Amino acid sequence: MKTLVAYYSFGGNTKAVAEKVARSLRADVIEIKTVKEYPDDYDVLLSLAEKEVSSGYIPALRPVEIEWDKYDAVLLGTPVWWGSITPAMKKFLSNYKWKGRVVYPFVTDDGKIGRVIGDFKKGLRGAFVGPVLNVKFEDNEQVTPDLVLKDWVSIIKDGRIKD
Repeated sequence: MKTLVAYYSFGGNTKAVAEKVARSLRADVIEIKTVKEYPDDYDVLLSLAEKEVSSGYIPALRPVEIEWDKYDAVLLGTPVWWGSITPAMKKFLSNYKWKGRVVYPFVTDDGKIGRVIGDFKKGLRGAFVGPVLNVKFEDNEQVTPDLVLKDWVSIIKDGRIKD
């Protein structure tokens, strides 16, 4: 099974999970990047993220080339911003047709995933969406045990889709 991991990461937590999962699956990896960089100051970012999520803002993304036909499954990773997937992930979802694809989303957060599952299902219309992996972090330290990640990866390896 050929797998792609596509992720957006601001502070590095989602990137760390994406790389860990990709190693387990021997998957290809692409990073989703916005054209305009976000500020490094966390407090400024929090305020900006709240405004973007509440207003429905969708940023421009740097282009990526994806040969969709060579992948059996796609894993999509994003941090949770104000109870939602990031605007960058929303844009990425809107850039492609997902009908018939097998997709496994994962998120990084502080334990509150809000409406993320609904966001993914809305953006992935027509796809077979597997269980959403929620990886909790506190102060940039992963709290969710690696065993949870391994169990999620085993579902992907087995090709099982569950809602």
